[in-house]
Amino acid sequence: MRIETEIINNYHVKYRLEKIASWDKILFLDIETTGFSAANSYLYLIGCIYFKEGSFHVIQWLAESYEEEKEILSAFFQFAADFTHLAHYNGNNFDLPFMVQKCAQYGLPFSFAPFEGLDIYRRVTPYRSLLGLPNCKQRTVEQFLKIKRSDLYNGGDLISIYHDYVAAPSIEGRYLLLMHNVSDLKGMLEILPILAYHDLFNGPLKAKKVQANYYPDSNGYGHNMLYMKLRLPSALPAPLSFNYDHLFFKGDGEEGYLAVPIYEEELKYFYANYQDYYYLPTEDCALHKSIASYVDKEFRRQATAATCYSRKSAAFLPQWEILVEPFFKRDYADRLSFFEITDDIKKNRLLFSEYAQHILGIIKKGQAGNHPTKGQ
Repeated sequence: MRIETEIINNYHVKYRLEKIASWDKILFLDIETTGFSAANSYLYLIGCIYFKEGSFHVIQWLAESYEEEKEILSAFFQFAADFTHLAHYNGNNFDLPFMVQKCAQYGLPFSFAPFEGLDIYRRVTPYRSLLGLPNCKQRTVEQFLKIKRSDLYNGGDLISIYHDYVAAPSIEGRYLLLMHNVSDLKGMLEILPILAYHDLFNGPLKAKKVQANYYPDSNGYGHNMLYMKLRLPSALPAPLSFNYDHLFFKGDGEEGYLAVPIYEEELKYFYANYQDYYYLPTEDCALHKSIASYVDKEFRRQATAATCYSRKSAAFLPQWEILVEPFFKRDYADRLSFFEITDDIKKNRLLFSEYAQHILGIIKKGQAGNHPTKGQ
């Protein structure tokens, strides 16, 4: 077994990963194998990056023969015991299961149960369409963030190089094997800002300014829109804008802007206990039986869930889940509901922060499968 180490001085990560855990408790992991199946291929390299005493450090365990798999596994788990969090790229699908199966083959008593996991790949994947990514491979994310790497090899290219190295060790072969792994490890640090898009939809957002503006559309009809200036949880590494169903978002750096239509119309408030109400067809509303019992039977009938309502004209905001009560609807069966913009709500900045998070979630669901408009 060969152990290689390197110190990376003066390296600044452009993402506040300390929101997840202290930097000195996070271990970044990447492995190299001769195939996808742990039963029919070899684990020949385990590489890690970690932060200690103000610098990032690289440590790699290289199996210089096929028989050294067990040795590098044991060395890794003994080293990793000082960390609480394990970060990787698609490790949940490949690296971790592969290593667990190898431990089982050799009867090693190690597992990843003691670690909290951070799979960068899993946090990126839900936003692939929003970001316009053809796939979520690490190199694709690097290209999206305009990160250049000098290593031109991929894992598949190195399989034959490793077999040649085992047969006839050489400095050049070892360099190629180690360099690719280091490039993947450093790449993980460099793509951490991509997590800002996960943070955008998972919060917390903060509404810094909320106001209503009037604007005419292309047909000359006037509309009111609610505009929210937001402070984002993390700085976006690239500007992003997208819209769905009259909802619009634009983000750049740590600031975002969200626009939501204000509906000025008459809506219905539905009472839950419709058995206690009569519906008055001529008035198109429901009244409690304690009052409506005085109305002539010819002008009243037992209310149903769909007819047990009162009507109100006001300015409303849409909500796709019940965030604010009382809520109003156009019709009983509608999934979309609304809440009135009252004077109290206008002053409730915390509510608008929660509402902004709600709206972004709706845009994300609506945009699934579509490509957003990205900032220039």
